[in-house]
Amino acid sequence: MVKIQDARSLSAESQEALRMLAIRAVETGMTQGDVAKQFGVARGTVNRWVKQFRQKGTRALKARKQGRPKGGGRILGWQAAQVVRTITDRTPDQIKMPFMLWTREAAQMLINQKTGIQYSLQHVGRLLRRWGFTPQKPIRKAWEQNSKAVEYWIKEEYPKISSKAKKQGAEIHWGDEMSMRSDHQAGRTWGKKGQTPVISVPGKRFTSHMISTVTNRGTLRFMVFHERFTTKVFIEFLHRLIKASKQKVYLIVDNHPVHRAKKVKNWIAKHKERIEIFFLPSYSPELNPDEFLNNDVKSNAVGRQRAASRDDLEGNVRTYLRKRQRQPEIVKKFFHANSVQYAMQG
Repeated sequence: MVKIQDARSLSAESQEALRMLAIRAVETGMTQGDVAKQFGVARGTVNRWVKQFRQKGTRALKARKQGRPKGGGRILGWQAAQVVRTITDRTPDQIKMPFMLWTREAAQMLINQKTGIQYSLQHVGRLLRRWGFTPQKPIRKAWEQNSKAVEYWIKEEYPKISSKAKKQGAEIHWGDEMSMRSDHQAGRTWGKKGQTPVISVPGKRFTSHMISTVTNRGTLRFMVFHERFTTKVFIEFLHRLIKASKQKVYLIVDNHPVHRAKKVKNWIAKHKERIEIFFLPSYSPELNPDEFLNNDVKSNAVGRQRAASRDDLEGNVRTYLRKRQRQPEIVKKFFHANSVQYAMQG
């Protein structure tokens, strides 16, 4: 048989016939190496054909259109600007694409819709990097969130709170509470390829809770408890908070029903010389720096130290938080994320 010097020079139909013959030879018992030599192609090419055939059948071997895709092979500047603006301002599902995140596949589809050009995934990745995009873990944002309320909070309401705090010599605390489960797992462990590692955990799960505040000057206050979060628990924490502070406390929290309970309002009113409370826009946890402390505790105090009992769990968390209290520089870094940098003021 005459060897083909470069199969890419063949017509699409001839390339399809070549792939079919190669697969038939492999199926009849020839090694992939021998098939590659006989048909004048690389062994890796034969290997790829075989994988495609076994995954998708003969349709994977069909002839494909050759040459540059319709619409040209180079995206124009104004077209690139349209794509960048869409990726920056919208999520794929907002423009009725079957994706939640901007993956390379989603960007590939968007480019094709905008320009008619069908780039490979590898080239789409290169384009995204050239345009200043990098793969990142997204911040979760509730669809119920009112973007105008968030903008007003950042540009108008919080600056007023900050200015008022300076005049009164008050310290701004950002507060939040969270639950901690004994089976929470964080991080990865090494294991043999193909054998998922197994970790031993207590058969009985248990839960504990934490309430905390942080300031942009590195102050951290906390209380660990195992009962349900109620007005009684919250008021106890507030009492500890003002007792530990030499300054008046401006406390910023979310809209949890306990925070807005009548008993809490009455307690705050009785102690208005020592504390005032303010509320973040609804469905906006990303605006609260204390969320980063929550993540820190879950990842390092809960997820990496297996607790055998609730007492162990709460002991691990208290020990870790006391350590963080002695590390104000780390607490300050919770305010460095883009979504909470506005809280550096005050």
